[in-house]
Amino acid sequence: MTLVRQPDPAPADGAEPGRPVLKTGAALVGDGTDIARARHLAAGFLTRVQAEHGLPVSQRAMDLTQLVVSELVTNARKYAPGPVLLDLQITGDTVEVAVWDACPVLPVARAADAGRVGQHGLEIVMAVARGFEARRESLGKRITVRIALADDPGGAVSGRRPL
Repeated sequence: MTLVRQPDPAPADGAEPGRPVLKTGAALVGDGTDIARARHLAAGFLTRVQAEHGLPVSQRAMDLTQLVVSELVTNARKYAPGPVLLDLQITGDTVEVAVWDACPVLPVARAADAGRVGQHGLEIVMAVARGFEARRESLGKRITVRIALADDPGGAVSGRRPL
C-alpha cells in the first residue's frame, strides 16, 4: 500500500486537504488466478486501511468491493486481450476501484431480463456503486467504481474515524 500526502490544498481527486491518500494496485497477467488474486488484494487493502489508518470499513463495503473487483476483472479478462491493471484508492469516504484493459470498447449495461442467463455483471456493479465511470484512454479503457466505506444498512460499522 502506498501512502501519499497531498500537497495541493484542494486535491482534484476529492480527498480532504492534507489527508493522506491510501492506494494500492496490481498488474494482472492472465495466469488463471487473476480474479481470486484481485479479490484478495481488495480485501487485504481494506483490512489494512481499517487496521492501520483507523478508517471505518463496513462488512457490506468489504463484500461489495470484492464483488465489484471480481466482476470488473472477469469482464476485462473475458473481453480484452493482454494485461489488466487494478487500482484501489481511498477517496474521502469511498473506496475507488479502477480497472484498466487494452480494449477501447466501452461496456454497455443491458436491459434487465430475468430470463437471461449470465451477463448481469455490469448491471450488478452499477446497482451497488455510489459512482460509475467508463472512459476511453489513449490505449484501452478504464472503468472506475466508487463504493461507500461505511454504507452498512445494518449499522454495524467497524473501525474508528481518525481524530
